[in-house]
Amino acid sequence: MTTHDPAPDTTEADGSVAAVVVLAAGGGTRMKSRTSKLLHEVSGKTMLSYAVTAAQHLAPQHLVVVVGHEREQVLAHLDEIAPHVQTAVQEEQNGTGHAVQCGLADLGELTGEVVVTYGDVPMLTGETLAELVGTHRALSHQVTVLTARVPDPTGYGRIIREGDQVVRIVEQKDASDEEAAVDEINSGIYVFDAATLRHGLDNLTTDNAQGELYLTDVIRIANERGERVGVHQITDLWQTEGVNDRVQLAAMNREMNRRIVEKWQRAGVTVLDPNTTWIHDDVTLERDVVLKPNTSLEGATSVGEGALIGPDTTLVDVEVGAGAHVVRTHGSLAVIGENAEVGPFAYLRPGTELGAKAKIGTFVETKNAKISGGAKVPHLTYAGDAYIDEGANIGAGTIFANYDGVNKSPTHVGRNAFVGSNSVLVAPVDIADGAFVAAGSAITEDVPAGDLAVARGRQHNSSNWIGRTRPGSKWDEAAQASSGEVHEAIQNKRNELNQSMEGRA
Repeated sequence: MTTHDPAPDTTEADGSVAAVVVLAAGGGTRMKSRTSKLLHEVSGKTMLSYAVTAAQHLAPQHLVVVVGHEREQVLAHLDEIAPHVQTAVQEEQNGTGHAVQCGLADLGELTGEVVVTYGDVPMLTGETLAELVGTHRALSHQVTVLTARVPDPTGYGRIIREGDQVVRIVEQKDASDEEAAVDEINSGIYVFDAATLRHGLDNLTTDNAQGELYLTDVIRIANERGERVGVHQITDLWQTEGVNDRVQLAAMNREMNRRIVEKWQRAGVTVLDPNTTWIHDDVTLERDVVLKPNTSLEGATSVGEGALIGPDTTLVDVEVGAGAHVVRTHGSLAVIGENAEVGPFAYLRPGTELGAKAKIGTFVETKNAKISGGAKVPHLTYAGDAYIDEGANIGAGTIFANYDGVNKSPTHVGRNAFVGSNSVLVAPVDIADGAFVAAGSAITEDVPAGDLAVARGRQHNSSNWIGRTRPGSKWDEAAQASSGEVHEAIQNKRNELNQSMEGRA
């Protein structure tokens, strides 16, 4: 069926298909990677995962992934994302026809439709596959090919027609000049009547430029039997695009991200600079979220209504509550509460939980830290294995010393407690509700509720130490030049300030 042919509504397939065979055995040598090509990611998900998801949309009785190169990696990944999927091994790469033979080998006699697709076409959707099957059924085809018209068909198999009938598909190396000029290309994605496919596969030969078993020759064999072979043509060319190298992978990521960003913009999300904003496929955003430039939302990150993220922020598997502000921050496996504030220059490591209206500020690193509502960790702090209750305030430069070289231990800071700047809390230790820790303290014991803990040496000034130990030095000259009048002026200023504060009280 071409785009202008009248036909019944074929928006989706009615019922499941007998099988979907996903071809995923290729070597992917142009990727130049030790990782299987199929496991490279587009918008945060492997290319193979997109193929499996699209195939599952058809509710197939059998879903078979044909593996080959780097199959240990591919099989391990399938165990994680789709353990129910069947697999078949193509030991030698002898063409697409051979790959489908391998995929069907253990399925026995099938009745119904068999869909063949690829593991490296990440933008192909389940909806498009359903429309393809719908066309196949509505027009009583024995074979239906997913096709598209492209400005430059170089490298693609060409669709050769006689009217609406596809008589053959010619590969680039086998095409005549006239055939090479055809702009309708084969995506490599098909629906076959199971019996037609079985007969075609049984009669394939290697009489071609590559010396391989071409799946496309099944179309020629079907024509010889007088069977109906048609097309389902789509205009979204990206759904026919495969990925063979890093350049194509980057282009696919850009296009997928463009579509994801546009989808969220239309759903009520403000994206100030779409060109520098990256959003993974599994991310969810609520209305009135604002994403500033150079923001990357990855994994299963979710952002609540009215939150502001960025600029220069990366969040991986982070839950952000409504109204939160997250600025110049890197976070992973963390929870940020409603109306909380994070950053700039904060590092939220796994296990961080920030309560409502709480704050993690500038140059703060947290790990396995539970920071309750209204608590503040404003500046220059490492909080590891920390439990900080409501309203507590952690002074600048504080270190939660959670690791003794062998074990990690927790520190608890109670409700409305105050930890002075430049303190070290040596875990395990408990700072109880309302307790104070004096600045510069190294706390090694619990501090009871309402107590002030001072854990530092008393200050002692050694009189004229410079004059006695370094006479004539630049420091001694500066000290000698400093008059008592300067010190007297400073003391007078302090007295005036103290009197002013007493007056206000």
